[in-house]
Amino acid sequence: MTESGNGKRETGNVREGTPQGYVSRVLVSLLRILLGVAIAYGALLLLAWRFQNRMALPGARMRLVPPAQAGLPDGEIVDVTTADGVRLRGWYLAPSPDPRPRRPAPGLLWFYGNMETVTGLAPIVRWLRPPDIALLILDYRGYGESGGSPSEQGLYADADAAWAYLSARPEVDASRIAVYGRSVGAVPALHLATTRPVRAVALESAFSSAADMARVHYRMLPSFIVRLSMNNLERAARLTAPLLVFHGTEDAIALPRMGRAVAEAGHARELVLIQGAGHNETYDVGGEAYRARLHAFLQETLR
Repeated sequence: MTESGNGKRETGNVREGTPQGYVSRVLVSLLRILLGVAIAYGALLLLAWRFQNRMALPGARMRLVPPAQAGLPDGEIVDVTTADGVRLRGWYLAPSPDPRPRRPAPGLLWFYGNMETVTGLAPIVRWLRPPDIALLILDYRGYGESGGSPSEQGLYADADAAWAYLSARPEVDASRIAVYGRSVGAVPALHLATTRPVRAVALESAFSSAADMARVHYRMLPSFIVRLSMNNLERAARLTAPLLVFHGTEDAIALPRMGRAVAEAGHARELVLIQGAGHNETYDVGGEAYRARLHAFLQETLR
């Protein structure tokens, strides 16, 4: 480094006070900014890779109250242990009592959406519960009072345990069990529907796959970073059971096109579009028509 007669420093052959020197400083600054952005983006990718389960399945803790306390006097709290040793807690609601002799009752497995719990859903369960059908709804691992931590594989193990429990109840006809899955609950519902003799499938606010959801909500992330599958579209295409799909027309989380794609892949008997409903408003907006359509579908397929 030298100093010229006018007091301006020189670096090599470029004087700092010249236009070339200014450009050089700008380039160095830009390179530093780009390096910082690259490091930050790399850290973001690492976090997205590491914490995908937590992003997709954040869990929701809530005390499990007895069904009678929630207005369901014919229910009981049950503990179900999965194949990998996780204890799940939830409600079993017996089929409505009928004094007439009859064959074992059909059953329904209810898989709820993210950030929900059995206790939190009590008013919906009370309102939407179909008559004369045994119902089992368990908190996923990491939800409610269930043990463990949420994961995609955990969802499948939880669904398998729920099926084993309900199908083993002596008052339940194991050949007449349906599944109902809302939002992320469509994942375990379709898992069972493609691995067990499920009689009927009802889905609500279902997304197509984890990769598709990432493209919509995390556009800055490359596709290779998505480790989760949750491929409802692929499973729906393998369905042999009748399918009913509900979806809100204003759903900004699982876009309406996703529900339509799942319905088309599964050759759904009906796609019920709930006009004006967002992702979490389907029960309120759908109202009595929603409940009547679900009950009619279950009565048709489980008789």
